Amino acid sequence: MPFKPRFAAMSRPRAEERTGHDDPANAAPTGLPPAPSTGAVPDDLSDSPPDDPSDGPPGDAGPRRPRRHRVLLTIGVVLLVMVLLAVGFAWYVTDRYAGNITRIPGVFSGLDESTRPAPATPAPGTTDVPLTFLLVGVDSEAEDPVPGATAGAGDDATHSEVLMLVQLAADRQSAVAVSIPEDSVVPVPGYDRTNISAAFATGGPTLLVQTVELLTDIRIDHYLSVDFAGFAEVTDALGGVDVRVAEATQARNVSFTAGVNHLDGEEALAYVRQRAGLPEGQLDSVRRHQNYLRAVMTQVARDNLLTDPARLDDFLLAVTNSLSVDDEMSNLDVVSLVLSLRNLDPSDVGFLTVPVATSETGATVGVVDLDLERAARMWIYIQDGSLQEHINEFDELPAAPR
Repeated sequence: MPFKPRFAAMSRPRAEERTGHDDPANAAPTGLPPAPSTGAVPDDLSDSPPDDPSDGPPGDAGPRRPRRHRVLLTIGVVLLVMVLLAVGFAWYVTDRYAGNITRIPGVFSGLDESTRPAPATPAPGTTDVPLTFLLVGVDSEAEDPVPGATAGAGDDATHSEVLMLVQLAADRQSAVAVSIPEDSVVPVPGYDRTNISAAFATGGPTLLVQTVELLTDIRIDHYLSVDFAGFAEVTDALGGVDVRVAEATQARNVSFTAGVNHLDGEEALAYVRQRAGLPEGQLDSVRRHQNYLRAVMTQVARDNLLTDPARLDDFLLAVTNSLSVDDEMSNLDVVSLVLSLRNLDPSDVGFLTVPVATSETGATVGVVDLDLERAARMWIYIQDGSLQEHINEFDELPAAPR
């Protein structure tokens, strides 16, 4: 009988025996701790501190506060810098331009509020109100007048050449400018009836405001003065302006031809100053003032100065350097007003002259009698902010005045 080693049968245990011995739950206790898995280091044998959840591997569910704080801090610093830059730039622009405007003290402080016209009322359904300015163009006979310096003067060397009632619509989408000839005979408080220019010459801006309010029953919100010397600076800053002239004339060694004339600063000054040689004297001169303002507005709109910062800066400095306003108008008021007019188109500005009955121009002084009936109707339209709607009832500035 062949020999069969006993260990050969024992080398292949039954399946149920293998399964029972491999299950740790069935393993006999040995009194020793279980062996660690291959390559692992027991926690109690490690010298490394516990891992910080924020520095864990990608996908770790632990919070990441330190890193998030660093990101938020960086964003906050960037936003703060941007705010400071914006505030600084706004301050710089306000100070450079609005701060360049001369302030005239006490224009309204001497007026009796109980005798002044009532303030404008808001348009139906809104809180917006029309804004009315008294615009005065002051001409100095000085050899080299300084723009803005003579705005409040009442001496013999300075007199008002331009007198306009300018009303901005409540929505600031349109405006009207009504010229009052300087030789218009009107009641002047304390002086009976005389030329309206006498109010400025004797009592300065305050008496002029009082006179215009008495004449029109329209409350003046702000007083705005432009020195003629500034016309040349503004014109040159724009590179000249185009004005259309009805017929050939000559003034101060400058010739104006019929049609479009491109004027530089000195030529523009001669254009607005001319009165002698014009068929209707002062009335034609008033129309020239309006025509020049219209030409400047058109030039600014056409050139789109926002695309040329250097020219824009020159223009704004020239304009603000020639302006003077009452001291109740702050720099913030100026900036807010300019921003509110950013969409105003020159075609939406109507230029008119107060209705005139008769006009006589003498060698030294003229006499202009107003058409009081038609003028009263015009004042009523301005009072309720509807003149733009009734503008065809009056004579608008022609496309090519003399």
